[in-house]
Amino acid sequence: MKKKRAIAVLQILRRTFTMPKRIEAKRDPFKTLIVTIISQNTADRNTARAFERLSKQFEIKPEVLAKAENSQIEETLRVAGLYRNKAKAIKRVSTIILEKFHGSMQSILSLTFEEARKTLIELPGIGPKTADVVLLFSANQPTIPVDTHVNRVSKRLCFASPNGDYDAVRMNLQLLYNPRDYLAVHVLLIAQGRRYCKARRPLCEQCPVNMHCPSRGL
Repeated sequence: MKKKRAIAVLQILRRTFTMPKRIEAKRDPFKTLIVTIISQNTADRNTARAFERLSKQFEIKPEVLAKAENSQIEETLRVAGLYRNKAKAIKRVSTIILEKFHGSMQSILSLTFEEARKTLIELPGIGPKTADVVLLFSANQPTIPVDTHVNRVSKRLCFASPNGDYDAVRMNLQLLYNPRDYLAVHVLLIAQGRRYCKARRPLCEQCPVNMHCPSRGL
């Protein structure tokens, strides 16, 4: 019953929102990694602005960012918030990829999913969500990154337990959907959370999936 409802929700979201064309293509893993570090606790608009400023100042490659001064990286990231921590993480992760992995992430992404995920999470500044974003977007690996929107929408739809942690929510979603749909599930649940299933005052009456939502009006 839950799986049938989950499929119906995805079908409606596909009709409601348009999948951005730019994310359909395989992304450069290092750029994806850097963007995702910048995006931590930061609005999309400011993430894009910070990455654009970083890209204008530096070529987004491990060998370039590893040699950059912390202060220079910080200056480009100010708009993103927590810029000192993010600059430090970017420089450290760039140095490790350059020295330990010869400047390429392909050796990581060629590992089995679990090994690649573990290796990424061991890098400084990389948590489960960042690792899953890189694996999904740049290696087409079967995982669903869980950001705040995905977490909230999944729990309100009762696709995951209200008390479920990151991996519990991720695994619950992955059991409900076919791996070929994981990218769409991630992107469309985010869109749903931003437009309708807001953290405060969700727009339940306007929501296109309200007939499938046990939390409607609560």
